[in-house]
Amino acid sequence: MKLSPARQVVFAVLALVFLGLQARLWFGEGSLRHVASLKKEVATLKQSNARLNERNRLMAADVKDLKQGTEAVEEIARKDLGMIRKGETFFLILEQPGSTE
Repeated sequence: MKLSPARQVVFAVLALVFLGLQARLWFGEGSLRHVASLKKEVATLKQSNARLNERNRLMAADVKDLKQGTEAVEEIARKDLGMIRKGETFFLILEQPGSTE
């Protein structure tokens, strides 16, 4: 079965178009590999966003405590600044150097 020259040209053009589309599907931008790597990146970013959202939620709770109550401020003053209330007795226990108890 012999094809006419016009049909051979059409067949060759269709074959080149097919190969071009296949090349783009496997190797170009938007290829299967590229889409898979983008999906992996999206999953990583979602995990990162979830951690950051949790951190933001905790920070917002701390800000709310600091604005509304004195307990958080008092706790920070005791822990970081070593402050004590009036009427309290403060005991400082020093360990002996070299003591392994």
